[in-house]
Amino acid sequence: MSIAIVYGSTGGNTEVVAKKIQSALGSDVALLDIGDTEADTINGYDTLILGTSTWYDGELQDDWDSFKFDSLELEGKKVAFFGLGDQQGYGHEFCNGMGILYERSKQKGAIIIGDNWPTDGYDFEASDAVVNGAFVGLAIDEDNEDELTDQRIEEWIQSLKTQL
Repeated sequence: MSIAIVYGSTGGNTEVVAKKIQSALGSDVALLDIGDTEADTINGYDTLILGTSTWYDGELQDDWDSFKFDSLELEGKKVAFFGLGDQQGYGHEFCNGMGILYERSKQKGAIIIGDNWPTDGYDFEASDAVVNGAFVGLAIDEDNEDELTDQRIEEWIQSLKTQL
């Protein structure tokens, strides 16, 4: 099984988190910046972990936003998500970018894994990344809770490994 972490990062935090996830999963996991990667490359992997931050009014990171998502072949592939957001400054749209990637992937027939991440311990008003009372993937707040990032990644990876 081949696994790729595909991320979009503007300020660098999403890239740092992507590298931490790669380290936790093992060096045989590919790390791809969506701004420098073609769909054909991504389509060559069996399992994808898609990561983004949320920008502007609850939108995708710019590289993800300009990427032609329809060119991805996700039917029957396992796909997990991680998202970065700011609960204090943008608590009304916390990790919405991750919710957007989730919806698009679901529409393309992806098998969603790594979801049902608890909202306990977070303090936000609303999020498009919450479905049935849980996050659709790993939610990270590097702006306000960076001291929790490593622990959250470790716990999420342990859960994710059972689904790979």
